[in-house]
Amino acid sequence: MPVYLLMAGGALLRKANILKREHDIGVMQMIFSVMLPCYILDRTLGAEVLHDIRTVVTGAGLGFFIIIVGIALGYLAGKLIGLERGQGRRTFAVASGCQNFGFTAVPVVEILWGGSAVALLFVHNLGVEVAMWSVGVMLVSGSNGIPWRCLINGPIIAVAISLALVSLQIDDQMTGSVRDSISMIGIGAFPLAIMMTGAMIMDLAVAEKPSLKIVVASCVVRLALAPALIILSARFIPMALELKQILVVQAAMPAALGPILLARMYQGRPAVAVQVVVATTVVSIFTLPYIITYGIRYLELTPLSP
Repeated sequence: MPVYLLMAGGALLRKANILKREHDIGVMQMIFSVMLPCYILDRTLGAEVLHDIRTVVTGAGLGFFIIIVGIALGYLAGKLIGLERGQGRRTFAVASGCQNFGFTAVPVVEILWGGSAVALLFVHNLGVEVAMWSVGVMLVSGSNGIPWRCLINGPIIAVAISLALVSLQIDDQMTGSVRDSISMIGIGAFPLAIMMTGAMIMDLAVAEKPSLKIVVASCVVRLALAPALIILSARFIPMALELKQILVVQAAMPAALGPILLARMYQGRPAVAVQVVVATTVVSIFTLPYIITYGIRYLELTPLSP
């Protein structure tokens, strides 16, 4: 509920014209370039789970694998509902196949599992980013080119620095005033980012006329089929406990905002991606607690709070 209340707050601030559209670029640049990297450094430096190289590699690999499988499900679903090439099938596949792995997932992971799982989540998200900017871009654009420069961004650099310090075994020595300052800057990243997400969803919801088949199919893929496969993966693939904890939350997430950007940048169908994001976000308010609760019971996990 705190996550969705922050989204609603962002939407209300947009409606009241307090959080103006002209603020979006500057605020998001501040979040991505400064606040989020600081948050990642604060949560990953000194995290014991990152000292296990097999867990790190498995986490990133699962991030990549889950997105690829999700996109494949979305492509098949798009074909079944009659979306043809040129009508948004490929955009639908990427939008419904990619969960909101960052802004919505991180607070939920921290509430349920604490800092160790959050640290590993950022490594998991490396695989997600690679999948989006490689397979996702190629599918939306219909080309073979991959914009690898897009992977050189603040969060990726922060994770790379953390892993480098971990490999040198000096990450737990990063303490004192500088670390405190990093923590103070980073702590506001996700509340602000979630409010911005709510404001943007408000813009999208009023701008696009929904298609019933896209709305229903996207919810089936993102909030039914993908969760089942992700939770089954967590059950039967050998992995660290923290990875199981992460996958339970990833399974319940709605669609990410990223595919809307991809569709705009690479001549896809942004209107299709918008419908997927708005529909799955609204429906996930009701499905998210049930998916997480079932996943916790099926995987025999114990959250920090009931």
